[in-house]
Amino acid sequence: MQMQKTSSDPALLVARIAMAALFIPGGLRHLMDLGAFAAMLHKQGVPGADVLAPIGACVEFFGSIAVLVGFQLRIATLLLILFTIIASFIAHRFWEFEGAARQMQQTNFFKNLAIIGGFCALWSAGAGHYAVDRLWHRERFERRTGERRSGTSSVPHATS
Repeated sequence: MQMQKTSSDPALLVARIAMAALFIPGGLRHLMDLGAFAAMLHKQGVPGADVLAPIGACVEFFGSIAVLVGFQLRIATLLLILFTIIASFIAHRFWEFEGAARQMQQTNFFKNLAIIGGFCALWSAGAGHYAVDRLWHRERFERRTGERRSGTSSVPHATS
């Protein structure tokens, strides 16, 4: 069975890069200073912030790396969807603000909603051809079936 490259594969790669670029810097910053991240969560009234800060930082950073390289994309996107939902309700509670601050928080809240939509689209479409999972699954399939990368079988097909 030969895997076919589709015209959407480059677009999926660009989408993965763009989505990961939103989260990798923040995730790394949170991992590098878990104390400050936990303090921010405490300030926002999050219960168990000391426990949730390292979990959130790991999901944000390692989930984005997984999206970037196309490893376990569906799991990574689901975790990042959950992370983004939680972050939206912690950091962008626009209904608690007035005036310009309310507008800014509302914009960020709905930006996060759009990010969730992007992750849903990636979850649905998959990682595409240019992904670690594709390479890993192809190699497993080839070992199991004896097929070579050229798409030809090591066992001749019967002809009628």
